Amino acid sequence: MGLLDGKKALILGVANDHSIAWGIAQALHAEGAELGFTYVGEALERRVRPLATSLGATLIEPCDVQSDEQIDTLMGRVREVFGGIDILIHAIGFANKEELNGAYLNTSREGFRLALDVSVYSLTALVKAGRDLLNPGASIITLTYHGSQQVAQNYNVMGVAKAALEASVRYLANDLGPEGIRVNAISAGPIRTLAASGISGFRNLHKQFAGVAPLRRNITIDDVGKAALWLCSDWSAGVTSETIYVDGGFHNISVTLQD
Repeated sequence: MGLLDGKKALILGVANDHSIAWGIAQALHAEGAELGFTYVGEALERRVRPLATSLGATLIEPCDVQSDEQIDTLMGRVREVFGGIDILIHAIGFANKEELNGAYLNTSREGFRLALDVSVYSLTALVKAGRDLLNPGASIITLTYHGSQQVAQNYNVMGVAKAALEASVRYLANDLGPEGIRVNAISAGPIRTLAASGISGFRNLHKQFAGVAPLRRNITIDDVGKAALWLCSDWSAGVTSETIYVDGGFHNISVTLQD
């Protein structure tokens, strides 16, 4: 018997089999959850659909989170296929690559708007549209990064967006808490994903990480998947409004001295 037998999970943000969202999907599936996935555009559909099918997904739908109409259509399909959902995984973030290089003060108004719309407001929009589909005791998880709390080179507007996302988690958790619905964020260490490939210098960061983090190793999508499984299960029934770090302790290291 699995921890999530009978639970329905909607997962947004899988891009390929290296995605953090894919690590979460695998962990939830292994414990009995029935999964639904979304994608944006034909290119991503070609990657996502075979992965979703491999886990027996009963719902695979397009959804551009910048469109309230598409979000509403998605929730209509969720109602038809699942009836309701117990788990919502929001693994979506985007900023134009040129906004991540150079000084943050050069961020454009449109670049700022786009990053905050896709990376932050989308969580609120999804919860708002799907509120009546969230079963009592449902768990909502989003993904953040420590660049929200401290300056991360070449992260710029995404750091600001992640800070706003973490604040959104707290406010949503307060709104939904009386209904027994929990909202949390996972802050993972650097993982070689499609999104990370757009950050200048990421490979060097990833290479150095294992020598600095207390666990002295890199973080994997399986590590994040297991943490998400805990947050989605009754084992974390009293946990909400939190940012859970899955970074081998890296965020607690301030200065590393070289011999």
